[in-house]
Amino acid sequence: MLTEDQLKVLLLDLESDRIERTESVSNTEKFSQAICAFANDLPNHRQPGYLLVGVKDNGSLSGLTVTDELLKNLGGIRSDGNILPQPMLNIARYSFENGEIAVVEVFPSDLPPVRYKGRVHIRVGPRKAFANEQEERLLSERRVALARNFDARPCTEATLDEVALGQFDAYRREVIDPETIAANHRPIEQQLASLRLYDPERSCPTHAGILLFGKNLRFFCQGHMFSTSNCQALI
Repeated sequence: MLTEDQLKVLLLDLESDRIERTESVSNTEKFSQAICAFANDLPNHRQPGYLLVGVKDNGSLSGLTVTDELLKNLGGIRSDGNILPQPMLNIARYSFENGEIAVVEVFPSDLPPVRYKGRVHIRVGPRKAFANEQEERLLSERRVALARNFDARPCTEATLDEVALGQFDAYRREVIDPETIAANHRPIEQQLASLRLYDPERSCPTHAGILLFGKNLRFFCQGHMFSTSNCQALI
């Protein structure tokens, strides 16, 4: 976590894309969007992003008193189910003469794209935005390079024909917001890749794609027994 001296330096950097300042203590929507964007780390800094609660846009303190309830609410964003995959966070309180600051340190995800309520949030300079198709594809390709888990790795023996696309479409409508789906004109391979179900570099489904929607699961996962309900946690 930051030292006080490091935090003071961040307060003075008004143009950084790794910092989000806010005076609000109750705007969970804004907090969650910022955390999602930092977890995606589109500029590929591979360094944490920081949500600073109790700081004005000009970098001065708002005079906030950080309560335990505020810290608990910030910590609850990690596991409330709206940001997936779950982000890695640190939360701390800092006290200065002019007020206190609640700092949320957000680490870049190894499994991007990260979504908040089905949408991929990113940082474009000092502001937040929704990822377009090209940016989302870049995040999906980066996930392949960073992937460490079995489910995120390519199942090179399988092809797209092994995936039950009708079942995937029904699942997609449950996890992606309708506006994104309506604006989506990407090939099915890229749609699968955005949910970590397809490896665009190897042109094959990932193990998660086969476990969830494979037509012949036992062939590709011999010696293992899986159910769709048990596999939902992989995504």
